[in-house]
Amino acid sequence: MLKLEDKLKVQPLLAPEFPNKATSILNGDVSGILSWNDIRNDATYERYKELLSRFWTPFEINMSDDAKQWKQFTEQQKETFLKINGLVAILDSVQPRFFSLLIKYISDTAVQAKLIIAMQQEVIHNHSYSYIMSSIEQLTRQNLAFEMARTEKPIYERNKLITEVYENLEKNPTVQSFVEALVASMALEGINFYSAFAYFYNLARNQKMLKTSSIISYINIDELVHTKVVGDILNDLINDNPRLFEHVEKFSYYLFKQAVEKEIEWSEYILKNEEDIDMYEMKEYIKYRANKCLSIIGIKPLYEDVDDNPMPWIRSFSEENIDMGKSDFFEQKSRQYTKVSDSNGFDDL
Repeated sequence: MLKLEDKLKVQPLLAPEFPNKATSILNGDVSGILSWNDIRNDATYERYKELLSRFWTPFEINMSDDAKQWKQFTEQQKETFLKINGLVAILDSVQPRFFSLLIKYISDTAVQAKLIIAMQQEVIHNHSYSYIMSSIEQLTRQNLAFEMARTEKPIYERNKLITEVYENLEKNPTVQSFVEALVASMALEGINFYSAFAYFYNLARNQKMLKTSSIISYINIDELVHTKVVGDILNDLINDNPRLFEHVEKFSYYLFKQAVEKEIEWSEYILKNEEDIDMYEMKEYIKYRANKCLSIIGIKPLYEDVDDNPMPWIRSFSEENIDMGKSDFFEQKSRQYTKVSDSNGFDDL
């Protein structure tokens, strides 16, 4: 049984003296050879297939209509767009490197594989923000969005709550810092993007920047799956080590409360001039997202009586409505996301 104070060992690339099936998810014995027919948890393979079915690239989206509309934006509207683009660029710059940090310590090679796919998707997300900017602006203004990400204090400070927990794992790799970093990742993926998502979806429902919002919708659904991937790891750890749950629950309430407060503060700052976004609904939606994330790891709601999505105009992007083959929300055109299915999946290769 793992204890919070246990130090984590870095997994060797190859250790043929050990079995292919990992003996545990952390500090376990494993050869390093991945055989999908000999893994600890069959659900890992199902989540892996779900991640594979999410493959897409921003090049699939023609941004010419958005480029025309961008020219009609006021300077204030452009500045808001740039700041929000800068914010999400920070999140998706940090996340792939964080996943690579987790992989160092995870024994289960199948779980490592899931994180490698998620890491690649985060790289695509980050590239998507550059793709959007390069499609609508000159290079100098494109770079400004990413300069804002490191120079504008409200944007940079906004993310310190999460990055400090990540850095603690890097500096002090223990079971405690590992599970706390997983909780922080769920807060980042499940809460910290959502004022930005609301902003882009609000543009779309006003028939503005539809192509940008289509890209954002793909990112949104990916992040929902990534939240579940990280939740899977936490649940795996807790199932094998039930004594960890008490600390995970306590830390989750502590961190999620702060994450919600910071997301609300940021929303009030960045969305104050946006028509059609009701700030009371926005605040309740952020609390709703916190409760949904906590439910993934079996933790009771942080906010009572916040059970339903209070922003029905973005309901199509909630996890209850994920459908990899659904029509495009903004243009109602068929857009098939799924590239791998049960009928053409791994077993048929």
